[in-house]
Amino acid sequence: MTPDELLATMPFALHTGVTLTAATPAETVGTLDWSEHRTTAGPGMHGGALMTLADTVGAVCAFLNLPAGAATSTTSSNTVFTRGVRKGTVTATARPLHVGRSTVAIVIEVRDDEDRLVAQVTQSQAVLAGSPMSQ
Repeated sequence: MTPDELLATMPFALHTGVTLTAATPAETVGTLDWSEHRTTAGPGMHGGALMTLADTVGAVCAFLNLPAGAATSTTSSNTVFTRGVRKGTVTATARPLHVGRSTVAIVIEVRDDEDRLVAQVTQSQAVLAGSPMSQ
């Protein structure tokens, strides 16, 4: 599947403005533009918007590492925010940390236009073998 086809399976991510620029089992990359409607009180991008981006690229990366016929579901997600975003585009890059039979762990770095770390997210995803969602 292409990045656009993968993203099309996630209506919430599409609705929030996430785009996927690359999607392979080794690395998934997505972006989200700063916009006034994605901010908190003040000009900072809302943490939930950043987490939506990270969760989206993490889920796609996990999905691409599943065995045929399996699906995935996030079981835990830990985010450490390191700086605010007040303009530009953020880029999230997800890479597998562990790919096992029952779980997949993904680490995601979110960076700003100046390549500064904005957040680091570590996710655990359950491997749901034979799930009807994957067909």
